[in-house]
Amino acid sequence: MIHIKSFVCNPFQENTYLLYDGTKECVIIDPGMYTGTEQNAVVRFISENNLKPTLLLNTHCHIDHVLGNKFVFDTYGLLPQFHEGELPVITSVSAYAAPMGIQYEVSPLPSSYLAETGTLKFGNSVLELVFAPGHSPAHLCFYSAEDRFLIGGDVLFYRSIGRTDLPGGNYNQLLTSIRESIFKLPDDCTVYPGHGPETTIGFEKLNNPFLS
Repeated sequence: MIHIKSFVCNPFQENTYLLYDGTKECVIIDPGMYTGTEQNAVVRFISENNLKPTLLLNTHCHIDHVLGNKFVFDTYGLLPQFHEGELPVITSVSAYAAPMGIQYEVSPLPSSYLAETGTLKFGNSVLELVFAPGHSPAHLCFYSAEDRFLIGGDVLFYRSIGRTDLPGGNYNQLLTSIRESIFKLPDDCTVYPGHGPETTIGFEKLNNPFLS
């Protein structure tokens, strides 16, 4: 069984996730830690639970989801993994961080990139890759079929969807991704989004005003 711990980070109120199972191996997804307090909270949880971080994953590479990449690399020696189509997104962060008043420690780049489909393994657990572009050009979600949850990034929110007015965003593509990829998952699948509270596939099929 995969356990999930979330932390709300940075001025964008982004959800950073830790996933771990009985082996104590741990996956860090979308580290948004910005302040020392936020960094310490994540490190303390990992230390107190004797976890061993083995993977650093980004659903996509907007600034709020990569602010902690450098910190995780410095602390645990993990390079981020994301789809290669997000490379222009992450390389542009340095240009717009300062005008936004945000101090950005430049993220290291992957040694290898994630594909549109496939699986990732940690401990005794498996995550499936779900390609869902639209909010960003090569957004990935991470799905556990065994535990019925999706780490969804900024694709689907509680009664909402990701914004598409940023570079690389595409409204129609996002709706297609949700309907053809995300909504194929079981109705009782819990979605843990990049911002705000969790929801379920079944609830959003019935109640999301963008998808009715």
